[in-house]
Amino acid sequence: MLAALQSRPLAQQQDAGYADTLREILQQPETWRGTAELLRRPEVRQRLAAVLDPAPAQVVLTGSGSSMYIGECLAPSLQAGLGLPVQAIAGGTLLTHWRSVLPPGPGLLISLARSGDSPESCGVVSRLLGDAPAWRHLVITCNAKGRLATQYRDDPRVTVLVLDERTNDRSLVMTSSFTNLLLAGTGLLLGRAGEVSAATLERAAAAVQQVFEHQTDALARLAQGGFAAALYLGSGGALGAAREGALKMLEMTGGKVATMAETFLGLRHGPMSSLRADTLVVALLSPDPAVRAYEYDLLRELSRKGLGKPRLLVGEGVPADVAGPAGLVVEVPAGAAHGEVPAMLAHVAVAQLLAFFRCLSLGGRPDAPSQGVLTRVVESFAIHGDAT
Repeated sequence: MLAALQSRPLAQQQDAGYADTLREILQQPETWRGTAELLRRPEVRQRLAAVLDPAPAQVVLTGSGSSMYIGECLAPSLQAGLGLPVQAIAGGTLLTHWRSVLPPGPGLLISLARSGDSPESCGVVSRLLGDAPAWRHLVITCNAKGRLATQYRDDPRVTVLVLDERTNDRSLVMTSSFTNLLLAGTGLLLGRAGEVSAATLERAAAAVQQVFEHQTDALARLAQGGFAAALYLGSGGALGAAREGALKMLEMTGGKVATMAETFLGLRHGPMSSLRADTLVVALLSPDPAVRAYEYDLLRELSRKGLGKPRLLVGEGVPADVAGPAGLVVEVPAGAAHGEVPAMLAHVAVAQLLAFFRCLSLGGRPDAPSQGVLTRVVESFAIHGDAT
Protein backbone atom coordinates (compact mmCIF):
# COMPACT_ATOMS: atom_id res chain seq x y z
CA MET A 1 0.00 0.00 0.00
CA LEU A 2 2.78 2.42 0.89
CA ALA A 3 4.47 1.95 -2.48
CA ALA A 4 1.21 2.72 -4.27
CA LEU A 5 0.70 5.89 -2.25
CA GLN A 6 4.26 7.06 -2.91
CA SER A 7 4.10 6.28 -6.63
CA ARG A 8 1.29 8.74 -7.30
CA PRO A 9 2.25 12.10 -8.80
CA LEU A 10 2.68 14.80 -6.18
CA ALA A 11 -0.41 16.65 -7.37
CA GLN A 12 -2.54 13.54 -6.79
CA GLN A 13 -1.05 13.07 -3.34
CA GLN A 14 -1.91 16.67 -2.51
CA ASP A 15 -5.45 16.27 -3.85
CA ALA A 16 -5.86 13.20 -1.65
CA GLY A 17 -4.60 15.17 1.34
CA TYR A 18 -1.64 13.07 2.44
CA ALA A 19 1.46 14.38 0.61
CA ASP A 20 2.99 16.31 3.51
CA THR A 21 2.20 13.82 6.27
CA LEU A 22 3.54 10.82 4.38
CA ARG A 23 6.74 12.60 3.38
CA GLU A 24 7.31 13.87 6.91
CA ILE A 25 6.78 10.45 8.49
CA LEU A 26 9.10 8.70 6.06
CA GLN A 27 11.89 11.30 6.22
CA GLN A 28 12.49 10.65 9.91
CA PRO A 29 15.49 8.29 9.78
CA GLU A 30 17.29 10.74 7.48
CA THR A 31 16.41 13.79 9.56
CA TRP A 32 17.50 12.03 12.78
CA ARG A 33 20.94 11.67 11.26
CA GLY A 34 20.91 15.38 10.48
CA THR A 35 19.89 16.31 14.01
CA ALA A 36 22.58 14.03 15.46
CA GLU A 37 25.15 15.73 13.23
CA LEU A 38 23.92 19.15 14.39
CA LEU A 39 24.38 18.12 18.04
CA ARG A 40 27.97 17.06 17.33
CA ARG A 41 29.01 20.46 15.96
CA PRO A 42 31.53 22.10 18.32
CA GLU A 43 29.64 25.38 18.50
CA VAL A 44 26.39 23.61 19.38
CA ARG A 45 28.06 21.44 22.00
CA GLN A 46 29.56 24.59 23.50
CA ARG A 47 26.18 26.36 23.62
CA LEU A 48 24.46 23.40 25.25
CA ALA A 49 27.25 23.01 27.79
CA ALA A 50 26.96 26.69 28.66
CA VAL A 51 23.31 26.41 29.69
CA LEU A 52 24.39 23.87 32.31
CA ASP A 53 27.29 25.96 33.66
CA PRO A 54 26.78 26.61 36.45
CA ALA A 55 24.52 23.63 36.99
CA PRO A 56 20.89 24.68 37.55
CA ALA A 57 19.10 23.56 40.69
CA GLN A 58 16.44 21.88 38.53
CA VAL A 59 15.22 21.57 34.96
CA VAL A 60 11.67 22.04 33.66
CA LEU A 61 10.64 20.92 30.18
CA THR A 62 7.65 22.69 28.69
CA GLY A 63 5.55 22.75 25.56
CA SER A 64 1.94 22.36 24.49
CA GLY A 65 0.19 19.34 23.02
CA SER A 66 2.69 17.07 21.31
CA SER A 67 5.57 19.26 22.50
CA MET A 68 4.51 18.62 26.09
CA TYR A 69 4.64 14.89 25.44
CA ILE A 70 8.20 15.28 24.19
CA GLY A 71 9.04 16.70 27.60
CA GLU A 72 7.43 13.70 29.29
CA CYS A 73 9.51 11.39 27.12
CA LEU A 74 12.74 13.25 27.90
CA ALA A 75 12.41 13.99 31.60
CA PRO A 76 13.49 10.58 33.02
CA SER A 77 16.53 10.32 30.75
CA LEU A 78 17.66 13.88 31.48
CA GLN A 79 17.23 13.42 35.22
CA ALA A 80 19.25 10.21 35.19
CA GLY A 81 22.00 11.67 33.01
CA LEU A 82 22.28 15.14 34.57
CA GLY A 83 21.78 14.09 38.17
CA LEU A 84 19.30 16.95 38.61
CA PRO A 85 15.56 17.06 39.30
CA VAL A 86 13.78 17.22 35.93
CA GLN A 87 10.05 17.47 35.30
CA ALA A 88 7.69 18.33 32.46
CA ILE A 89 5.04 21.01 32.97
CA ALA A 90 2.58 21.96 30.23
CA GLY A 91 2.95 25.42 28.75
CA GLY A 92 -0.67 26.27 29.50
CA THR A 93 -0.23 25.30 33.15
CA LEU A 94 2.86 27.49 33.46
CA LEU A 95 0.99 30.34 31.82
CA THR A 96 -1.91 30.21 34.28
CA HIS A 97 -0.33 28.78 37.45
CA TRP A 98 3.40 29.39 37.25
CA ARG A 99 3.67 30.65 40.84
CA SER A 100 2.30 27.40 42.27
CA VAL A 101 3.85 24.87 39.87
CA LEU A 102 7.28 26.28 38.99
CA PRO A 103 9.86 24.83 41.43
CA PRO A 104 11.30 27.47 43.79
CA GLY A 105 14.74 28.82 43.17
CA PRO A 106 16.72 29.25 39.94
CA GLY A 107 16.59 26.62 37.22
CA LEU A 108 16.64 25.91 33.50
CA LEU A 109 13.42 26.04 31.47
CA ILE A 110 13.57 24.12 28.19
CA SER A 111 10.88 25.21 25.73
CA LEU A 112 10.13 22.68 22.98
CA ALA A 113 8.19 23.84 19.93
CA ARG A 114 7.66 23.04 16.28
CA SER A 115 6.68 26.54 15.11
CA GLY A 116 7.39 28.57 18.25
CA ASP A 117 4.41 30.73 17.33
CA SER A 118 1.70 29.32 19.58
CA PRO A 119 0.43 31.80 22.21
CA GLU A 120 1.74 29.78 25.16
CA SER A 121 5.26 29.51 23.75
CA CYS A 122 6.25 33.15 24.03
CA GLY A 123 3.75 33.86 26.78
CA VAL A 124 5.53 31.54 29.22
CA VAL A 125 9.05 32.69 28.38
CA SER A 126 8.11 36.36 28.55
CA ARG A 127 6.36 35.93 31.87
CA LEU A 128 9.22 34.05 33.50
CA LEU A 129 11.88 36.42 32.16
CA GLY A 130 10.03 39.20 33.93
CA ASP A 131 8.72 37.47 37.06
CA ALA A 132 11.30 34.70 37.63
CA PRO A 133 14.48 36.39 36.34
CA ALA A 134 16.86 33.87 37.94
CA TRP A 135 15.69 31.15 35.53
CA ARG A 136 17.69 30.50 32.38
CA HIS A 137 16.05 29.35 29.15
CA LEU A 138 16.85 26.93 26.36
CA VAL A 139 14.58 27.05 23.31
CA ILE A 140 14.61 24.06 20.94
CA THR A 141 12.48 24.71 17.87
CA CYS A 142 12.07 23.68 14.25
CA ASN A 143 11.27 27.16 12.97
CA ALA A 144 14.06 29.73 12.64
CA LYS A 145 11.48 32.43 11.85
CA GLY A 146 9.16 31.70 14.76
CA ARG A 147 8.69 34.19 17.58
CA LEU A 148 10.24 31.83 20.10
CA ALA A 149 13.44 31.71 18.04
CA THR A 150 13.62 35.43 17.26
CA GLN A 151 12.01 37.43 20.06
CA TYR A 152 14.65 36.83 22.73
CA ARG A 153 17.85 36.81 20.71
CA ASP A 154 19.25 39.80 22.62
CA ASP A 155 18.58 38.36 26.09
CA PRO A 156 21.67 36.57 27.47
CA ARG A 157 19.42 34.33 29.59
CA VAL A 158 17.95 32.68 26.47
CA THR A 159 19.79 30.15 24.30
CA VAL A 160 18.16 29.02 21.06
CA LEU A 161 18.76 25.81 19.11
CA VAL A 162 17.03 25.65 15.71
CA LEU A 163 16.73 22.32 13.92
CA ASP A 164 16.80 21.70 10.17
CA GLU A 165 13.92 23.37 8.33
CA ARG A 166 12.78 19.94 7.04
CA THR A 167 11.66 19.09 10.57
CA ASN A 168 9.23 22.04 10.59
CA ASP A 169 6.34 19.84 9.46
CA ARG A 170 3.86 21.40 7.06
CA SER A 171 1.13 18.91 7.96
CA LEU A 172 -1.29 19.81 10.72
CA VAL A 173 -0.01 16.90 12.80
CA MET A 174 3.49 16.81 14.25
CA THR A 175 5.52 13.83 13.06
CA SER A 176 9.18 14.40 12.19
CA SER A 177 9.18 17.52 14.36
CA PHE A 178 8.23 15.41 17.39
CA THR A 179 10.98 12.82 17.05
CA ASN A 180 13.67 15.32 16.08
CA LEU A 181 12.86 17.59 19.02
CA LEU A 182 13.00 14.52 21.25
CA LEU A 183 16.40 13.58 19.88
CA ALA A 184 17.66 17.18 20.10
CA GLY A 185 16.76 17.30 23.78
CA THR A 186 19.31 14.56 24.43
CA GLY A 187 22.00 17.02 23.32
CA LEU A 188 22.26 18.07 26.97
CA LEU A 189 23.60 14.59 27.71
CA LEU A 190 26.57 14.71 25.34
CA GLY A 191 29.51 13.20 27.17
CA ARG A 192 27.23 11.97 29.96
CA ALA A 193 25.33 8.82 30.82
CA GLY A 194 22.32 8.48 28.54
CA GLU A 195 23.94 10.13 25.53
CA VAL A 196 22.55 8.80 22.25
CA SER A 197 25.72 7.78 20.47
CA ALA A 198 26.15 7.90 16.71
CA ALA A 199 26.09 4.10 16.59
CA THR A 200 22.91 3.89 18.67
CA LEU A 201 21.16 6.51 16.57
CA GLU A 202 22.16 4.74 13.37
CA ARG A 203 20.79 1.49 14.77
CA ALA A 204 17.45 3.12 15.55
CA ALA A 205 17.27 4.84 12.16
CA ALA A 206 18.05 1.61 10.31
CA ALA A 207 15.44 -0.30 12.35
CA VAL A 208 12.70 2.22 11.56
CA GLN A 209 13.70 2.25 7.90
CA GLN A 210 13.24 -1.52 7.91
CA VAL A 211 9.75 -1.03 9.31
CA PHE A 212 8.96 1.43 6.53
CA GLU A 213 10.21 -0.97 3.88
CA HIS A 214 8.82 -4.27 5.16
CA GLN A 215 5.99 -3.83 7.67
CA THR A 216 3.81 -1.03 6.37
CA ASP A 217 1.38 -3.38 4.61
CA ALA A 218 0.77 -5.21 7.88
CA LEU A 219 0.21 -1.90 9.67
CA ALA A 220 -2.20 -0.81 6.94
CA ARG A 221 -4.19 -4.05 7.30
CA LEU A 222 -4.38 -3.58 11.06
CA ALA A 223 -5.53 0.02 10.57
CA GLN A 224 -8.32 -1.16 8.28
CA GLY A 225 -9.85 -3.20 11.11
CA GLY A 226 -13.16 -2.23 12.64
CA PHE A 227 -11.88 -0.79 15.91
CA ALA A 228 -13.52 2.40 17.16
CA ALA A 229 -11.29 2.77 20.22
CA ALA A 230 -7.57 2.43 20.83
CA LEU A 231 -5.54 2.18 24.02
CA TYR A 232 -1.84 3.12 24.05
CA LEU A 233 0.39 1.77 26.80
CA GLY A 234 3.87 2.92 27.82
CA SER A 235 6.10 2.73 30.89
CA GLY A 236 8.33 5.47 32.29
CA GLY A 237 9.13 8.08 29.70
CA ALA A 238 7.28 6.02 27.10
CA LEU A 239 4.01 7.19 28.65
CA GLY A 240 4.74 10.41 26.77
CA ALA A 241 5.15 8.37 23.59
CA ALA A 242 1.87 6.58 24.33
CA ARG A 243 0.11 9.92 24.77
CA GLU A 244 1.57 11.12 21.49
CA GLY A 245 0.43 7.95 19.72
CA ALA A 246 -3.07 8.39 21.13
CA LEU A 247 -3.12 12.03 20.03
CA LYS A 248 -2.00 11.16 16.51
CA MET A 249 -4.85 8.66 16.17
CA LEU A 250 -7.35 11.13 17.59
CA GLU A 251 -6.16 14.01 15.39
CA MET A 252 -5.83 12.10 12.14
CA THR A 253 -9.23 10.43 12.45
CA GLY A 254 -10.95 13.64 13.50
CA GLY A 255 -12.08 11.97 16.71
CA LYS A 256 -13.70 8.99 14.96
CA VAL A 257 -11.44 6.69 16.97
CA ALA A 258 -11.64 7.29 20.72
CA THR A 259 -8.21 7.02 22.33
CA MET A 260 -6.67 6.69 25.76
CA ALA A 261 -3.08 6.49 27.01
CA GLU A 262 -2.01 4.86 30.25
CA THR A 263 0.88 3.10 31.91
CA PHE A 264 0.82 -0.70 31.90
CA LEU A 265 0.53 -0.83 35.68
CA GLY A 266 -1.89 2.08 35.86
CA LEU A 267 -4.40 0.35 33.60
CA ARG A 268 -5.56 -1.92 36.41
CA HIS A 269 -6.62 1.02 38.54
CA GLY A 270 -9.88 1.80 36.79
CA PRO A 271 -9.15 2.46 33.09
CA MET A 272 -9.28 -1.26 32.23
CA SER A 273 -13.06 -1.06 32.71
CA SER A 274 -13.35 0.88 29.44
CA LEU A 275 -11.80 -1.86 27.30
CA ARG A 276 -13.78 -4.15 25.03
CA ALA A 277 -12.81 -7.19 23.01
CA ASP A 278 -12.46 -5.05 19.89
CA THR A 279 -10.45 -2.21 21.48
CA LEU A 280 -7.10 -1.94 19.75
CA VAL A 281 -4.25 -2.16 22.26
CA VAL A 282 -0.96 -0.55 21.23
CA ALA A 283 1.83 -1.71 23.53
CA LEU A 284 5.05 0.32 23.41
CA LEU A 285 7.36 -2.18 25.06
CA SER A 286 10.25 -1.14 27.29
CA PRO A 287 13.79 -2.07 26.27
CA ASP A 288 14.45 -2.92 29.94
CA PRO A 289 13.75 -6.64 30.59
CA ALA A 290 12.79 -5.96 34.22
CA VAL A 291 10.17 -3.41 33.18
CA ARG A 292 8.98 -5.56 30.29
CA ALA A 293 8.18 -8.42 32.68
CA TYR A 294 5.48 -6.22 34.23
CA GLU A 295 4.24 -5.24 30.77
CA TYR A 296 3.95 -8.86 29.66
CA ASP A 297 2.00 -9.72 32.82
CA LEU A 298 -0.56 -7.03 32.04
CA LEU A 299 -0.95 -8.11 28.41
CA ARG A 300 -1.45 -11.73 29.46
CA GLU A 301 -4.11 -10.56 31.92
CA LEU A 302 -5.93 -8.78 29.09
CA SER A 303 -5.85 -12.04 27.11
CA ARG A 304 -7.35 -13.98 30.00
CA LYS A 305 -10.14 -11.43 30.28
CA GLY A 306 -10.78 -11.32 26.53
CA LEU A 307 -9.94 -7.62 26.26
CA GLY A 308 -8.06 -5.83 23.51
CA LYS A 309 -7.76 -8.74 21.11
CA PRO A 310 -6.46 -6.66 18.20
CA ARG A 311 -2.97 -5.64 19.25
CA LEU A 312 0.08 -3.82 18.01
CA LEU A 313 3.23 -4.55 19.97
CA VAL A 314 6.37 -2.53 19.25
CA GLY A 315 9.49 -4.29 20.51
CA GLU A 316 11.64 -7.33 19.91
CA GLY A 317 11.42 -10.97 20.89
CA VAL A 318 7.77 -10.84 21.95
CA PRO A 319 6.37 -14.25 23.02
CA ALA A 320 3.46 -15.52 20.94
CA ASP A 321 1.11 -15.75 23.92
CA VAL A 322 1.70 -12.07 24.71
CA ALA A 323 0.95 -10.99 21.15
CA GLY A 324 -2.18 -13.11 20.97
CA PRO A 325 -3.69 -14.63 17.82
CA ALA A 326 -4.71 -11.25 16.38
CA GLY A 327 -1.58 -9.38 17.41
CA LEU A 328 0.92 -7.67 15.13
CA VAL A 329 4.48 -7.43 16.38
CA VAL A 330 6.66 -4.72 14.85
CA GLU A 331 10.21 -5.85 15.52
CA VAL A 332 12.34 -2.91 16.61
CA PRO A 333 15.61 -3.92 18.29
CA ALA A 334 16.19 -1.70 21.32
CA GLY A 335 18.44 -3.12 24.01
CA ALA A 336 18.29 -1.69 27.51
CA ALA A 337 21.90 -0.53 27.24
CA HIS A 338 20.90 1.99 24.57
CA GLY A 339 18.37 3.81 26.77
CA GLU A 340 14.73 4.75 26.42
CA VAL A 341 14.98 7.54 23.84
CA PRO A 342 16.05 5.44 20.81
CA ALA A 343 13.21 3.01 21.56
CA MET A 344 10.74 5.89 21.79
CA LEU A 345 11.80 7.24 18.40
CA ALA A 346 10.70 3.92 16.93
CA HIS A 347 7.55 3.74 19.09
CA VAL A 348 6.33 7.11 17.87
CA ALA A 349 7.17 6.52 14.21
CA VAL A 350 5.17 3.27 14.19
CA ALA A 351 2.23 4.94 15.95
CA GLN A 352 2.28 7.72 13.35
CA LEU A 353 2.01 5.23 10.50
CA LEU A 354 -0.85 3.40 12.19
CA ALA A 355 -2.81 6.65 12.58
CA PHE A 356 -1.99 7.67 9.01
CA PHE A 357 -3.39 4.44 7.58
CA ARG A 358 -6.44 4.54 9.87
CA CYS A 359 -7.18 8.06 8.65
CA LEU A 360 -7.04 6.95 5.02
CA SER A 361 -9.20 3.89 5.71
CA LEU A 362 -11.90 6.20 7.12
CA GLY A 363 -11.75 8.44 4.07
CA GLY A 364 -9.84 11.20 5.84
CA ARG A 365 -7.10 13.59 4.78
CA PRO A 366 -4.03 13.24 7.04
CA ASP A 367 -2.60 16.65 6.11
CA ALA A 368 -5.70 18.47 7.43
CA PRO A 369 -8.00 15.89 9.00
CA SER A 370 -10.17 18.01 11.30
CA GLN A 371 -12.02 20.09 8.68
CA GLY A 372 -11.14 23.45 10.19
CA VAL A 373 -11.57 22.55 13.86
CA LEU A 374 -7.80 22.57 14.43
CA THR A 375 -5.11 24.71 12.85
CA ARG A 376 -1.44 23.91 12.39
CA VAL A 377 -0.51 26.69 14.84
CA VAL A 378 -2.96 27.36 17.66
CA GLU A 379 -4.92 30.54 16.97
CA SER A 380 -3.87 33.63 18.90
CA PHE A 381 -5.59 34.31 22.20
CA ALA A 382 -5.24 36.96 24.88
CA ILE A 383 -2.42 36.58 27.41
CA HIS A 384 -3.80 37.83 30.72
CA GLY A 385 -1.83 39.19 33.63
CA ASP A 386 -1.89 38.28 37.32
CA ALA A 387 -1.50 34.52 36.83
CA THR A 388 -1.67 32.65 40.13
